Formats: sequence, C-alpha cells, structure tokens
Amino acid sequence: MAKGIHVSVSTAPVDRPAPPESRWERLRKPQRWGVHRRIAAALALVVALLIGVVTASVVTLLETRDVQHEVVRDYYDGLRTSQNYFIAMLDSETAVRGYALTRDKGALQPLNDSGQPWAHPISGQLVKVLPDASAVPKMHDAEVAAEAWYTQWAAPTIQRIGDGQTIDEADVNQGRALFDAFRVKYTDFINTLRPARESAADHLARITNLGFAIGVLSAVICLVAGLVLWRLMRRWVSNPATHLAGEARIVANGELGHAVVAQGPPEFIQLGDDVELMRQKLVAEIEQADQARREVVRARSILEEQTQELQRSNRELEQFAYVASHDLQEPLRKVASFCQMLQRRYGGQLDDRADQYIHFAVDGAKRMQQLINDLLEFSRVGRISSPATDVDLGECLGNALLNLETAKEESAAEITADELPTVHGEGPLLTQLLQNLIGNAIKFRAEAPPRIRITAERQGDDFWEFACSDNGIGIEPEYADRVFLIFQRLHAKEAYGGTGIGLAMCKKIVEYHGGRIWVEDKGATPTTEQTLEGDGPGTTIRWTLPVSASHLRLPEGEPTVLVTQ
Repeated sequence: MAKGIHVSVSTAPVDRPAPPESRWERLRKPQRWGVHRRIAAALALVVALLIGVVTASVVTLLETRDVQHEVVRDYYDGLRTSQNYFIAMLDSETAVRGYALTRDKGALQPLNDSGQPWAHPISGQLVKVLPDASAVPKMHDAEVAAEAWYTQWAAPTIQRIGDGQTIDEADVNQGRALFDAFRVKYTDFINTLRPARESAADHLARITNLGFAIGVLSAVICLVAGLVLWRLMRRWVSNPATHLAGEARIVANGELGHAVVAQGPPEFIQLGDDVELMRQKLVAEIEQADQARREVVRARSILEEQTQELQRSNRELEQFAYVASHDLQEPLRKVASFCQMLQRRYGGQLDDRADQYIHFAVDGAKRMQQLINDLLEFSRVGRISSPATDVDLGECLGNALLNLETAKEESAAEITADELPTVHGEGPLLTQLLQNLIGNAIKFRAEAPPRIRITAERQGDDFWEFACSDNGIGIEPEYADRVFLIFQRLHAKEAYGGTGIGLAMCKKIVEYHGGRIWVEDKGATPTTEQTLEGDGPGTTIRWTLPVSASHLRLPEGEPTVLVTQ
C-alpha cells in the first residue's frame, strides 16, 4: 500500500474478496512492460535476425544469378559460336578436298552452305559475350589461319580444277598442313576458354552450396523463433486470457457477487478492472431491469384492457354503421315511393316544371339509395368475410356474366376469356371484382358494340396477372390513378350512371387478397395480346392475385355483423 493512504478496519466478513485497485493506484505503481511492448521487442529481435538472413540470402542469390548467367549463357554462347565456326571450317575443308579428288562440283555444296567462316570472323562477338576475353586473341589467330587456308590453298585449288589443271598429292598435303595450322590455333583457343568456364562453374557450385546453407539456417531460425514466440504468447496472452475468461465465466454462470481479479501484463489487469466494473454495473442494471419488467407487466395488463375496449368499440361502430345505413334507407324508400306515386297520379296534371321537380326528387332518392347500398358493400370488404377457399375464377366469371346478362344483351357485348386459374380467396368478392370490371367495360362503351377480353398469365412463382381489355372510350393517362378513388367520376352522371365506387371496390378487393391493380399505360407494350377493334381507344385494367394463400390478409377472429333489410 502506498504511503499516505489511510487503511481502515472493515467489519465485512473475512472471506469477502478485496476490491480491485483503482486506476490511479495502478498508475502510481512502477509499470511493467505491456503486451504490446513485449511482443514488439520479441518481433523486433526476430525481424532483425530474419533481415540479416534475408540480406545474406539476397546477396547470395544475386551472386548465384550472375555466375549462373556467365556459365549458362555467356560461356555457353562463346563455345557454341566458336564450335559452329570450327564445324563450318571443317565442312569447307572436306568439301574442297573432296572436289580436288573427285572434280565433282556437287562436292562443293558444303562449302557453299558453310557461310564462308574465313570471311566472317567471330572474335568481335566473343569479346562482347565472354566474361574473360583473354582467349579472344587466340581465336583471332585461328581466324587468320582459316583465312590463310582459303586464300592460299582452297580458292587457288578450286580455280585450278575449274581451269582443268591437275592437283597432285603435294597440293593436297599443302592444304592439309594449312588446315592443321588452323586446327592448332583453334585448339589453343578452346584450351584457354574451357578452364575459365570450369572455374566459373566451380564458383557457381560454391555459391549454390552457400545459398542452400543459408536457406537451412533461415528455416532453423524461423522454427526456433516460432517456438519462442509461441511460448511467449502463451505466457503473455493465452494464460492471462484463459484466467480472465474463467473469472468471467464464473460471473456468467450466475455468481454475480464474485469479484473479477485478473493477472498477467498490465493490459489484462486493466481489462479485468473493466470487467469488474461491468459486473457491478450489470448487478445494478439487473435490479433496474427487474423493476422495468414489473412495470412492463403492469403496462401490458393495461394495454390488454384497452385492446379489449377498442375491439368492443369497433364492433359497436360497425353495428352502428350498418344499422344507421339501414335506417337511412327506410325514409329514402318512403320519399321515393311517394314521389313515384305523385308522378303516376298527377303526371300531366301539373305544369312541366312540377313534373321536372318530381322527376328530380325520384332520381335523387334512387341515387341516394344506390349510394348507400354501394357504401355498405364497400364497407363489408375485409370485415364481413366468408372462409377463404380454393376459388375457380372460371366459375366466378360465369356468375358475373349471369348477373350482367341484361346489360350484355342490351349492348350486344362480345366477351371472351382465357382459361382462368384457381386461386385461394373469397368467391363472392372475386365474383364482384369480375362483375364490376366487365360492367364498367360495357357501360363506358363507344359507338361499336363492346368487345371485352379477360386474360390470365403466370408471373413467376408467386402471382397471377390478369387483364380486362375493351374497345370503349378509354381512360386518359392523367386519370389512371384517380379512377380507383372512391366517388371519383370522370363523366357527368347524365352521360354515364353509377356512384363512382365500382373501381374503388375492385381495388379494395384485390388489395385485400394481397395483389395490386392498375390501368395499363397506352404507351407501354402490352404483355399479352390485348388489341381489340372498335371506335374507342379502349382500356386495359390489370391486376394480380397471389398463387399462395400466405399473401391473403384475411381477418382473424372478427365478428360477422348481420344486417336486417
């Protein structure tokens, strides 16, 4: 304990672990080298040894490369060039001697193919190639002897034979003597060049052995350094980390009162202090978490009560909406009935303005009644549902066409459809979807009879894409999104009847089944054959329905509200 620090006697139990020293107390103590400094020093020593070995290896390799270059390329090129020169001279001498004996010009072909070595000396090339140029003068002497052989014997002999003169044995011996002089000079050159090459080869062998020894030494140094570093890392890192992990594991197993004490280099001591501080904070946070959990339980209980109250309120609101809608229809029926009675009984007895007023009243009452019915149907989508089953869309299309039989006959509409698939959903809603789309196509027709086509196409593994195309008056691109909004109308009610809920209900039905619906852009290329002839630009409405039932957002546990008409 440092001087000046007061030690008080504690009444705590004897087996209670002493609290860890504070960071200030540790800073006041003499500091040992940390893990970083220890590892850095060890690595510096290893790196210094490796640098020395690598430097020696590099110097040896460079020397080996140079000597190998001399032996393998320079001396080899010199010997090859000189031997080619000698072989060419030998072929030339054989050709001239054979010509002298046989007088056959064909015997001179090797002389012509030899390249005339006596006229093309190689000593200048050897000076550039050979590392040791001491033998080059002797090659020059051999070249002089070769030129003397050709000028003094070969060329005159060929000329004399060409002139028809006779070559005797003395002339042949003269040529052999001149060529033997060349051979002696060339042999002196070779005897001078080969010892130099052998000396370079011996040097290469010594350098190669030295490089091998340095390589073995490098491997030994790396092995020893690896073992030493492994021992040091176990002592400096692995063992302290294992001890600290054991301390932390004790706390993790539930003994939160166990004080964490680390050992080893200063970094692990500091890490142990941080873990101990974390343990203390964890104990405090666990207490706070327990208190928060109790508060969450209370809040959940309140939330469940509020949820039940909200569900009850929603049921009451739904019931109120249906009852209110039903009650609104009763006075509307009375208004419509009495206005119709006025129209039948007093029609023609009043002036034209009165008849017009009565007509307006009857029409307004009917439209209000239709609007209320459409609103009821719109509100039922997604709330009052039948069980979802596998629905044959072909059967739904048949039911929709049966409901539209009167409108179809009056407009002489021609309706065709592909073979429609079976999907998972609610049959009545899907029938209403097809009925609204086909009904709109019949209603918003041009001068020509309506031509309507229903298609279906599989899009990947998840969706079916459907299309309803017609040859009607069409929809402008700027209104493509507005037509699916409730009560949105693009034409006056005098031109086309309706409440403006049909396409909004289609959108709600499709989205309820997990799909989407849109008006195809006229500028886009259709994905299927949708071109229909007619007086109008036509409209194509596309929608998707999922193949799998996992996309269907059917309500769970909602009550079914019965409305008495």
